Order: sequence, then C-alpha cells, then structure tokens
Amino acid sequence: MMAEKAVLGSMMKENYLITDANLSVSHFADPVHKMIFQSMKELRASGKAVDFITLLTTFHPQDIGGANYVRELADYAHLPTFDDHVTVMLDAWRERETRNVLHIAIQENWPIDRIMNGLDALLDNRVCDYASLSALLADVYEDPYIKKEIAEGAKAGIGALDTMTDGFKDGELTIIAARPSMGKSDIMLHIAKHAGWTNRLPLIFSLEMSATSLRDRLLASTGRFSRIRMRDPYTMMNDKQKTDWPRTVGRLAESNMHFFDRSKQTVAEIRMNVRKMINTYPDKKPIIFIDYLTLIHSEDKSSSMHLQVSKITKDLKAMAREFNCPVITLAQLSRAVEQRHDKRPLMSDLRESGSIEEDADVILFLYRDAYYSKNENDLTMELIVSKNRNGPVGTAVAMYNKFTGEVIGNA
Repeated sequence: MMAEKAVLGSMMKENYLITDANLSVSHFADPVHKMIFQSMKELRASGKAVDFITLLTTFHPQDIGGANYVRELADYAHLPTFDDHVTVMLDAWRERETRNVLHIAIQENWPIDRIMNGLDALLDNRVCDYASLSALLADVYEDPYIKKEIAEGAKAGIGALDTMTDGFKDGELTIIAARPSMGKSDIMLHIAKHAGWTNRLPLIFSLEMSATSLRDRLLASTGRFSRIRMRDPYTMMNDKQKTDWPRTVGRLAESNMHFFDRSKQTVAEIRMNVRKMINTYPDKKPIIFIDYLTLIHSEDKSSSMHLQVSKITKDLKAMAREFNCPVITLAQLSRAVEQRHDKRPLMSDLRESGSIEEDADVILFLYRDAYYSKNENDLTMELIVSKNRNGPVGTAVAMYNKFTGEVIGNA
C-alpha cells in the first residue's frame, strides 16, 4: 500500500502523472485509493487542478478517506522514484490477477491454452511489444509510389558529421568521448543550440558544470566572445562586442534550452525531469544531453564500477527508446591514450568500455592534435565515428576555437 500512497502523492504534486503513468483504477488494491484515483482522473478530465482542496470540495471526503488521509498523501510523494513505485504497484496487481485467473480456471476447469493466454495478458499491461510482419509490410507497401515525410535526425550543425550519421536519431544512445580539454562540453552545447534552433527541445543534465557556466560558454561561442573577456564584459568588451551582445542573447533564447545542474542525479531523476518537460512542451521533440556518464549517480553502491556503468548505459538506452528521442552522453577516456604515440582514441580507451560499446548506437571520439603539439594556429578538431549502428564509420573534421568555444562545422 505504501507504493500506492507514493504514486497518489506524486500525482497530487505533478498532475500530468495522472494520465502519463497509464494506470487504471483496477491497478490499485486499496478501495480508498481506487476512489481517490478515480476522483483525480475526473478532475483532470474536466481541466481542473488536482490538489487537496479540489479533491475535498468536489467529492465526499468520507469516500476518499477523509481530509487527514488525503493531506498525508503528499508526504509520500517522491518524484525521482515514481516509476519504481508504479512498477511495485503493477507487480502486486499482476500477482493478484494471477491468483484470480488460477482460481477461476480451477473453478471452471479451463483448458491449459486458455490459462496460458490469461496469464500472458498480465505480463505487460503498459506496452505492447507484438507486431506481425504482415502489418509491418502493409505500412510500407505504397512507399515507392507515395511521397512520405521522412523523419530526420537532429543535426549536429557539422556538415561532414551530419552526412555520416544523418543526424542523431530518435531512440538512439550516442556517446561522445574524449580526454579532458578536447572540447566535449563545447561540442555538446554546439549540438544542443542547433537542435533548439530547428524546433527540438534541448534538455541538458550537467552533473559537473553549473547552469550559469554553461550559459556563459554558449554566449562566448555564439557571439565569438573570448572567454577571458566574459569574466568582466563591462570592462573588457569593446564597443562592437557590446553592440553584438543583445543579438547574441536573443539568438540563444530562441534555442529554448533547459538546464538541470544538480550533481549526483540518477537516471530515474533524469527520466522524471524529461517527462515533466515533455508535458510542458508537448509540441517539441526532446533531445537529451548528459555531462557526463560516470557522474550519474548509481543507486547500487554494492556492485563494482563496471556493473554500475553497465546498468546506467542500459537505462539510458531504455530512456531513449521510451521517449523516442536522442540521448547524447559525454564520457571520459582512460589515461591509456597518453601512453601511445598516436593519441587518437580507441574503443578500448573508454572507461568501463564493454557495456558502453554494447549499448551505444553511436560512439564519437574527439581529437585535437594541437592539444599535444601546442600549435595555437591549428584549429582542427577530428570527430572520429568509431561505432555507428545504422551507418558508416569514419572521421569528420571541424574547426574549433578553444578561446571562444566556437565550433565551425563546414571545414
């Protein structure tokens, strides 16, 4: 019953969960909880807010457990673990329904195939994973004769890379990895703003850098302002830069980018915030950025780092599929890179590389020779696509200004 209270309390706190959770009254075991959830659904359907006041003034308090009971539900709300509580609820519901099916089967002497069908229907009430080949073929039967709108991936704004990957695809997990100071965060921000300018919803989960730092990086790279000058724009910027400032601010505002910069976020917390933003901006397709992989907090501290990373990458891939959007995650490389004569990254340089190689759809390495040669005139950045599940691998080249963070993708 605790899980049911947590689910109802979270729904009172965030009303969109009432419909987004895809639950029905029958999933609740407690009769009072059934009444509360039904009342919530009716209020939500009528366009009213669902809270302590509306529940008690719209319905008979005794039918929904009384004022104190409804008030106390809010104490059980915990949004980051909402999905876990729903899972507990559904598992309990399946156990009840399984016992019910078996009881009726014994009473009515069901044949074994009917029993199996009844039990199979309980395996997953939320997502249907069945599709017949005939139905799938029917969907594409007329494709050669009728022009259809082709869903494009989110473009990186780097010509050669977009040609190779055809953009970042919905449902795919992309890993962007490099050694420190190679430009990972700047590449991420470059991709994010271009996605925003093409009507995507960029959601950036920054586990290391603050939102204000990301804002300043975006201003520097978009306005071509030196990061040194950004420390004190009033004193250090010239007249032209000050004139360009409002236009840069306005252009960045158009990207509709959103930051979540609390450290030690879990995948469950990230998923909850994504769901909330999707409900806030229903007309925009999200694209999720996470900086960076090994800073994602694991709830299982008893296992090894390898197992923790493996669980996290699988959860990130599942999240990409759940929300049908690209998930782009930054990752660090091991120091083994520094021991080789050719310091271009390899798959084996990924920390805890096994699970990352397995779960990622695209693995992209960044390499700048100027980082090692100290040649200030060399602006070349190599974007090495080492894995591309649905396309070719190879190297794209861009120009990168480390002083502003600007990435020029038409090189």
